[in-house]
Amino acid sequence: MILKSLRAFALMLVCIAVLPAAARAESPSAPTGGAAYSDPATAAHIVVPGSVATLLPDGSAAAPAAAPAQVQNAIFAANKLLNKPYIYGGGHRKFEDRGYDCSGTVSYALHGGALLKSPLDSGSFMRWGAKGKGAWITVFTNPGHAYAVIAGLRLDTSVYGFAARRLKNVAKTAFESGPRWRPTLRPSRGFRARHPIGF
Repeated sequence: MILKSLRAFALMLVCIAVLPAAARAESPSAPTGGAAYSDPATAAHIVVPGSVATLLPDGSAAAPAAAPAQVQNAIFAANKLLNKPYIYGGGHRKFEDRGYDCSGTVSYALHGGALLKSPLDSGSFMRWGAKGKGAWITVFTNPGHAYAVIAGLRLDTSVYGFAARRLKNVAKTAFESGPRWRPTLRPSRGFRARHPIGF
């Protein structure tokens, strides 16, 4: 009976003294050889050399190293929307929504770059910012649709402007409606070009 009590006591000491130390040894600050969990919503912010954003095989975009932080952050914000559906009016009342329409998508990206304080609809974007194309960001807008070109890459809810059969090594998501990075630009006829001041 005494032997069993001593074993139980020893086991309790091990649990109290050794297990917490082992848990600390496997903290993210200590190399474990394993892979750490990464929440897709806070996925790595990939940066590539140069001044043009790159469409990655998973449909997300890598920000150019030469871009200002606001532009990079707008790209990283837009990457968070890639699995969201198109919902008419989505993103108009609040930035965080279950789906987004065209102007909600543009608003979310600009807000992520600290370039917009509250969401706008496509008609309101026609008077936003400064006239013409920007050096880093251009919002193309008319009363019925808005999309953006950020560091040379098109962010749009519409698949207009390219044929799937001509493009290889492009994520399937680029051919779906909803907030997505598109592998090609589209004609801007019928749209007003606006840009954030200084960008």
